[in-house]
Amino acid sequence: MLLAHLKLCTEENWLWYYQAQNNDAITIKPQNISQQLYQLTLRHLENILIIKKSSDRKIKIVIAAADPIQFLATLIAAITAQVDIFLANPNWQAKEWQEALNIIKPDAIFRDRSIDNLVEKVAITSNIVNIDRQSLIMIPTGGTSGKIKFAIHNWSTLTASVRGFQAYFDCDKINCFCSLPLYHVSGLMQFVRSFITQGKLIICPYSLIKNQQINPQYTDCFISLVPTQLNQIIQQSPDWLKQFKTILIGGAPAERSLLNLAREYHLPLAISYGMTETASQIVTLKPHDFLAGNDSSGQVLPHAKIEIEPNNDFVADQPIGIIKIESNSLFLGYYPDLNKGKQQFITDDLGYIDCAGYVYIIGRNSHKIITGGENVFPREVEAVILATKLVKEVCIIGVENKYWGQTVTAIYVPLESNPDINIIKTQIKSQLAKYKQPKNWIKLNKLPRNPQGKINYQKLQAIARANNR
Repeated sequence: MLLAHLKLCTEENWLWYYQAQNNDAITIKPQNISQQLYQLTLRHLENILIIKKSSDRKIKIVIAAADPIQFLATLIAAITAQVDIFLANPNWQAKEWQEALNIIKPDAIFRDRSIDNLVEKVAITSNIVNIDRQSLIMIPTGGTSGKIKFAIHNWSTLTASVRGFQAYFDCDKINCFCSLPLYHVSGLMQFVRSFITQGKLIICPYSLIKNQQINPQYTDCFISLVPTQLNQIIQQSPDWLKQFKTILIGGAPAERSLLNLAREYHLPLAISYGMTETASQIVTLKPHDFLAGNDSSGQVLPHAKIEIEPNNDFVADQPIGIIKIESNSLFLGYYPDLNKGKQQFITDDLGYIDCAGYVYIIGRNSHKIITGGENVFPREVEAVILATKLVKEVCIIGVENKYWGQTVTAIYVPLESNPDINIIKTQIKSQLAKYKQPKNWIKLNKLPRNPQGKINYQKLQAIARANNR
């Protein structure tokens, strides 16, 4: 069924690829790789079926291909062969690979190599999750722990996400301009959206965008970016972004100053809330709402339901609570454990829903600071500090303290090299209760982040502890 659908897409020339060149070409043009993908998929399917025949149980393969054609061909072939699939970051180092392989214990690893040596066989084990014949698709996520986990999905959960997206944006075919890694849920779902709806998928390494080596005209495309990428492109070429139908922003919270800058350039941003566990977004703010000044994360997509469990906390007099999610796109568990009938996912996120159905994300419950018995929510404090327009970035954390339990600590990047911190302190006094005001201020040149733009809280804690010595 999947192969037949791929053939239909191939006839429509659905897949295009901007490939980095070794020469100094100023402008790079995309190549139609639809037929190439189809032929490569058939070859990979043959390889996988050979491995499958050698075992009397469901096999597990790892896809660690950096090349997008190799990645997609292996993925489609593996789903067709009904084997279990683990997506891997090809840039993992030895420690990360060891951690992942200890969890997976795969039968084969598919990497970027010539076709003759593409399959690397490893020791066969019996660490198998028993479920129906449909392929399980394990997507890596670090979560807040920093340790590698694999969220279990299948083609049905991914399809449910696409149908919700399709209905919410009221579009027939979904065309995607993808610059995010395919092993990550935000990149993977761009492929799934275009593939299922027979839209166009244009794959472009982010380095080519950053170096301004492409000049596409894709006014009917969705582009997905993390905040770090959005910030870089706005600084270089904001007009380049205006051509896109919608600019989806996710992966990490975007700074308010960045969003305001995007509004100044009238960019069609769609802020989204979702995660690997939900097969990408379940809440999205449509561009017209964003440009009208709406600062929420948007409304719930039709394939999902959100419930707020009150916990007697308030932000700006608004009652907030833990976000609980029900969705057809919800993951089946963390490998190798299945959720076994659980229909609801309790997140670590705090938020509220207003009377118009817009969802506001306050932050992570685990990031909540308890100081002297009072609750402090970092995002509330960060917003007030950013409003002074004296800092580029700020992150509020709680640092252990014998007397207070935790002390509110601000780690910030100033706009000026030698800021007067007392000016910031004076400006926030009237905006925040005394217990919410940072007791410690640490200046950095930039905040530590991962490739998706998420702040590395472990590093910030280490910096804060070193500063307190």
